[in-house]
Amino acid sequence: MIEFILANVFYEVALLLLVAAVVGALALAFRQPLIVAFIAVGILVGPAGLGWVRSHDQIDLLATLGISLLLFVVGLKLDLHLIRSLGRVALATGLGQVVFTSVIGYAIALMLGMDHIPAIYVAVALTFSSTIIIVKLLSDKREIDALHGRIAVGFLIVQDIVVVLAMIALSAFGVATNGGSFSHDIAFVLVKGLAMLAATGLLMRYVLPALMHRLARSGELLVLFGIAWAVVFAAIGDLLGFSKEVGAFLAGVSIASTPYREALSTRLTSLRDFLLLFFFISLGAQVEVRLLDAQILPAVVLSLFVLIGNPLIVMVIMGLMGYRKRTGFLAGLTVAQISEFSLVFAALGLSLGHIGTDTLGLITLVGLVTIGLSTYLIIYSHRLYEWIAPYIGSFERRVPHREQKLEGTGSATRHDVILFGLGRFGENVARGLHEQGVSVLGVDFDPQLVARWRAAGRGAQYGDAEDPEFPSTLPLTTARWVVSTIPDRETNLALMQALRGHGYTGRFAITAHHAHDGDVLERCGADLVLNPFVAAAEQTVTVLAAALNQKTGEGKR
Repeated sequence: MIEFILANVFYEVALLLLVAAVVGALALAFRQPLIVAFIAVGILVGPAGLGWVRSHDQIDLLATLGISLLLFVVGLKLDLHLIRSLGRVALATGLGQVVFTSVIGYAIALMLGMDHIPAIYVAVALTFSSTIIIVKLLSDKREIDALHGRIAVGFLIVQDIVVVLAMIALSAFGVATNGGSFSHDIAFVLVKGLAMLAATGLLMRYVLPALMHRLARSGELLVLFGIAWAVVFAAIGDLLGFSKEVGAFLAGVSIASTPYREALSTRLTSLRDFLLLFFFISLGAQVEVRLLDAQILPAVVLSLFVLIGNPLIVMVIMGLMGYRKRTGFLAGLTVAQISEFSLVFAALGLSLGHIGTDTLGLITLVGLVTIGLSTYLIIYSHRLYEWIAPYIGSFERRVPHREQKLEGTGSATRHDVILFGLGRFGENVARGLHEQGVSVLGVDFDPQLVARWRAAGRGAQYGDAEDPEFPSTLPLTTARWVVSTIPDRETNLALMQALRGHGYTGRFAITAHHAHDGDVLERCGADLVLNPFVAAAEQTVTVLAAALNQKTGEGKR
């Protein structure tokens, strides 16, 4: 039966998709990213496993399209003004982590007995972290707008830029070493590269803005053009002797300054992820399991370096820049894995003949271990911080001046209410209290919301409700109420416990979206439980009933 299925390309792809769906469901049950599942599928169905991958050319084509779209989407996000908007902390942390990780990783690889070229590839692969995975995990935890989340996204973008530059340099070096005079080849590569950049710049200036505006009249045509543009540029990059990845990236950059980049990026994400499935299957199928026995020790050593060393590097840099140990720790955990770009980078090195399948297998194995374990580190980051906080005081300067600037103070003014959560619900609560003559100090972990409140002349302070040390910075002696508009039960329980631990003796008004959560919060000390959905429904019923009664009265008259 299996042989009958594998005799037909369509049936084979259908079988691979079914296996990927099943393994992907298992991965989600264990809260693992799908990248891990797809690489495992490649190993399972590849030559080292069940041997179900027969249509290598077709799968490689789909994989190449996936990588082209991946680089295209990265290019779309790279607006030319992005570097200036990233901020010094993102640039310093991102570049510092890349430099220190690559240097230390290279030394470790040499100590493990690797040759210089494979050691360089391994060291560079260890420096990049997965933007896709980290953004997804932080979004699920609602921490993407927290200070550590914003910093992490900033230096992850820096990493993405560095890896693309590394692939460009690698492609150019590969072209320049294909025989002939090295200096002549380098000059020729530079001329071709400058010509491609110049052509891209001219298209960005004179062609693409008007063309994109016309194409945007049809959403389907806009998406089709985006895919075609990415693949055509990838083909041109390959034709000029660079790589398909470099061409696809430039295609994305050429559109990044238009108003339609976000629309293209969001619509292409699902297609990109689907096609990347075949890249990871192809990658897993290239891993020679028989060689992995010799790679277990190097993989363990390198994985420990990524899981422990990378966060420490980020914590040191952020501590020196004036951030608290908690912010540095939470941001540092986001670099405790290697990226899908690390695997793309290794695959490019394999195609250029710089490394063998053993090095590719080692990097893939490190990816499986670090991505799998770091996912749990990020999911349980706050609990992990509580355990480790007493031992990492040295990663914080005596005066963490950057976060103190964000916090402001507001403690010089008497505040009747301290309000946690400055979103739509919190803003309306604060406005209503202010109209009643109540002084409110707003607290949120989104620096932009805090800045907006201060610009409006309201008292606001940056802070994280889950940080057990943060209440010491609040004017607790003057506050009569603490109001939390945060609906998460565990966050509110931790907040109440921390406030009581710092001497707060006032009352609590806590938000809950479910009756059971409200009961738990009341038993744990909440004086008032707020349910905005129930309150809104009751108000709506009152307004509707009044309108209906008024209409009925008019009808009787």
